[in-house]
Formats: sequence, C-alpha cells, structure tokens
Amino acid sequence: MGKSKLLFISHEMSPFLELTKISEIVRQLPQAMQDKGYEIRILMPRFGNINERRNRLHEVIRLSGMNIIINDNDNPLIIKVASIPAARMQVYFLDNEEYFQRKHVFTDKDGKFYADNDERMIFFCKGALETVKKLGWAPDMIHCHGWMSALVPAYLKTTYKDDPTFKNSKIVYSIYENDV
Repeated sequence: MGKSKLLFISHEMSPFLELTKISEIVRQLPQAMQDKGYEIRILMPRFGNINERRNRLHEVIRLSGMNIIINDNDNPLIIKVASIPAARMQVYFLDNEEYFQRKHVFTDKDGKFYADNDERMIFFCKGALETVKKLGWAPDMIHCHGWMSALVPAYLKTTYKDDPTFKNSKIVYSIYENDV
C-alpha cells in the first residue's frame, strides 16, 4: 500500500496570502502531515494580490486549458504552481482573469463584498475538483478550509458522486471564526 494522499483546499495560505489564522494552519498542517509520510496536494485561488514573480508561480500547461461553466458561460481555468522550498511542498493556484485578478480579495476598495463572490466560489470549488481529476490523483482525504471551499463537499456528494477519482475520498470541512 502506498502513501495516503491528502488534498488541502483553501482560499489562503502563508506565505502567499495571509488574511486570517487560516493561512498559517493551511501552511503548517500539510507540512506536518507530509513529515509523517503522507502525500500532499494544496489548491488555492490565485488572487490578484499574490505576486507571481516574488512567489515564483509558473503555469502548468498540461493542467491548464479547461473551462468551468457558470451561468452558461465558459470560464477559462489556468493552473499555476509554486513551491515552498523549505517544506518540499507544491501549491497549485487556480486562476481566472475575470474572477481573481483584482486588487482586493473579497471586497472592493470601499469594503463592499463583490457581487460575484458566489460565482467566484463556484468557479474555485469546481475548478479544484476538475484539477484533481486532471492530475489523475485520487485523494484519500480532502480537507476543505474556510467558506470559499464550502461547496466541495456538496459537489462530491452530488455531481462527482460516481467519479472514480473521488470514490474513496473522505471529507473534512473546517470552518473558522472570523472567516472572511
């Protein structure tokens, strides 16, 4: 039997985006599990305030090129990756110009929530599951962090219930006080 495979899905992770305490949990927990011998994958949105050059993000051509349909609109999904060298961990970033290339994460400059945060959430959750399928990597456990990943468990129980990639996946959903 091989290593157990753990997938972490979150809207933030230190050092890339630090909004709440979730960012540090999502940074430390996967590393601790990897140190115990688990195989790890981490997925998060590539928000516009994440510096690609500083964080050495680069596109993964073999994973990019999918479209996620929301409200009958095809939305291109671009996958980028960066490493945390000290931890030997890779983080996959889901990117879309319309949904994620903004200066602020969830609110505009006046502090008002973006009207399309629901669509952004749908795009991220569907995109995360489609990325895992394209990786050909069947996770034993999927740990969702925060409100932006909240639809993943619902999709796994409905839309993806017969998908062999997720057939044996267990789901953990962590909700946090003061989650943005």
